[in-house]
Amino acid sequence: MTKPFRFGVVAPLRTDLPTWRERVRRIADSGYSTLLVPDFPQAQPSPAPMLATAAALAPDLRVGVWVYASPLRPAWMTAWEAHSLSLVTEGRFEFGIGTGRPGIEDELRDRGLPAVPPGERLTQVRETIATLRDLDGPDLRTPVVMAVRGPKARALAAELADTVNFALQPHETRADVTRLAHEVRALGDVELALHVPIIGNSVAPFMASPDTNPAALPPDSFAMLPDDPAAAIEEIHRRREETGFSYYVFGADFAETLAPVVAELAGK
Repeated sequence: MTKPFRFGVVAPLRTDLPTWRERVRRIADSGYSTLLVPDFPQAQPSPAPMLATAAALAPDLRVGVWVYASPLRPAWMTAWEAHSLSLVTEGRFEFGIGTGRPGIEDELRDRGLPAVPPGERLTQVRETIATLRDLDGPDLRTPVVMAVRGPKARALAAELADTVNFALQPHETRADVTRLAHEVRALGDVELALHVPIIGNSVAPFMASPDTNPAALPPDSFAMLPDDPAAAIEEIHRRREETGFSYYVFGADFAETLAPVVAELAGK
C-alpha cells in the first residue's frame, strides 16, 4: 500500500550548542516529522542527550538515531537506551538500527571490541529488537527502523521493523534499488525510507563518505535530489510511484532549501 510522505533530517552537532538548538527549532517549524542524529562515537555526542534536548525544544517533533550500529554495544544496553528515550519523549522516539557502516570492523578493533562477522551482527539486531519489545511491554511500542542490505537482513526487517532503509551506495543503479524495494514490499507492509545524502552538487556531512563526488554518479542515482524544490517534488513523486519510497531523510544543511518540498508533500 502507498504510504504518506514524511521527511526527516540528520542533524549532527557541528556548531556550538545554541546554534544547533536554533536549527532544531527551525527544522520543527518547517514541518519535518523527525530529527535524527548519527551514531558516531567520539566524532559526535552520545545520541540520547541530544535527542532528549531536541524533544524538549520541539514538543511536536519525533526524534531518532540514524542509526545505531549493533556491534558497538551489548544488545541489552542499546535496547535499554531506546526504551528510555521512548519513555522520556512520551512515544516520540524512533529506533534506528543496523549492522554497522562500511569499515565498522576497523572501528571495532580500534575500540578493543570483537570484529564480529555480519551474520552475528544481524543476530545482535534481532536480540536488540526483542529486548526492546520486552522492555516496552504491552503499553508502549517503539517504532523500529532497520538499515538493511542483504537478503537475510531484508527478511528480518520485513518481519520485525516498521520502516526499512536500504544501506545503498551512491553509484547503485536505479534498476537495482527498485528491485530491492520491490522485494521488501513483497515481504510485508513496511514503510520504505530513502537516505538522500546529496542535494544538487553538495554532500551532507555524516550521510556519505567525505570523498563522494556527485559529478561521478549516475544522473538518476537515488542518492541525489535536485536542489530546485519543484524538480525535487516531481522526482519524489516518481520514486514513490515506481518503488514505494515515502520517508525521505536529508542532511540538516539542506533543511531550509527543501522546506517547500516538505510543505507541499508531507502527509499526502
